[in-house]
Amino acid sequence: MHVKSLVSLLATILLTLPGILLAPGTGYAKNYTFSIFFPPTHEQAIAATNFAKEVEKRTDGRITMTPFPGGTLTKAPQVYDGVVTGISDLGNSCFAYTRGRFPVTAALDLPIGYPNGKVATWVADRFTKAINPEELKDVKVLYVHAHGPGLLHTKKPVRKLEDLKGMKIRATGLSAQVVEALGGVPVAMPQGDTYEALQKGVVDGTFAPIETLKGWKQGEVIKYTTECYDIGYTTAMFVVMNLKQWNSLPVADQKIVEDVAAEWVKIHGEAWDRADEEGKAFTLGLGNEMIPLSAEESARWRQAVEPVINDYIAKTPNGAQYVKELRALIAETSK
Repeated sequence: MHVKSLVSLLATILLTLPGILLAPGTGYAKNYTFSIFFPPTHEQAIAATNFAKEVEKRTDGRITMTPFPGGTLTKAPQVYDGVVTGISDLGNSCFAYTRGRFPVTAALDLPIGYPNGKVATWVADRFTKAINPEELKDVKVLYVHAHGPGLLHTKKPVRKLEDLKGMKIRATGLSAQVVEALGGVPVAMPQGDTYEALQKGVVDGTFAPIETLKGWKQGEVIKYTTECYDIGYTTAMFVVMNLKQWNSLPVADQKIVEDVAAEWVKIHGEAWDRADEEGKAFTLGLGNEMIPLSAEESARWRQAVEPVINDYIAKTPNGAQYVKELRALIAETSK
């Protein structure tokens, strides 16, 4: 075969390999699929998409990522396994959507009083990277973020513990145990299904950060928010990459991705707090009511959820150390 023909054939083969491009002036490049469970207009989906854009920018196009928000590539509970098996190259979802699968990182979701999203995100990322649990060894963890304090949003007012008794409350992971401890009946489901469940009366309320009232439009189908900040839990969310794809990246590009990921921890945390403020304004604008708890009532709620923390400690190897570490990180970051 003529040399020019051979070169042309090789170029054609390279250009037609799935996901592989030749970026002008940069040589080899790769496009990765990025499954995101948030709806495309949600601030966190936008933040994750901007992470992908920043990686592309800093690698001069050698790494590009195509986001698939709203669970269009893999549904929220399948995102992690989708990354492991290669359905997607990267994924963003919640550890709590597969209850029991991630016992160490489950500590992050305990009702230990996260004050805001920035603190929760910083603590979640630092804790996960420091512990480096075996349960996450089948992926490359890029970063972890977490929402501001989870509150109770209901169709009927909950002003004291007795009002919650028997109510069906949407909850995931350890927040389901919180609901049980408070006297409610937990119903597991991802955020994407919650609006319809509230609308149709499948559930009477939901435990979630106040941002969901706008970000997921749930303020349209609830009437009340109980401000139970003293038991504020969070839900930790991962951004992970398929291990084989990660290992195939040049070391220099791995360093760029890690650098961007480290910066995006702050961006996600700030976005959570901004979204909480917008969620509060949105629900009040609809005429919904915010119900504060008295100091005495808050103490009752704290006492009610203490067994959830003790149960985690009792059932999880090194559980006491994890809880101690988290409380120290919250205190340090909240200064």
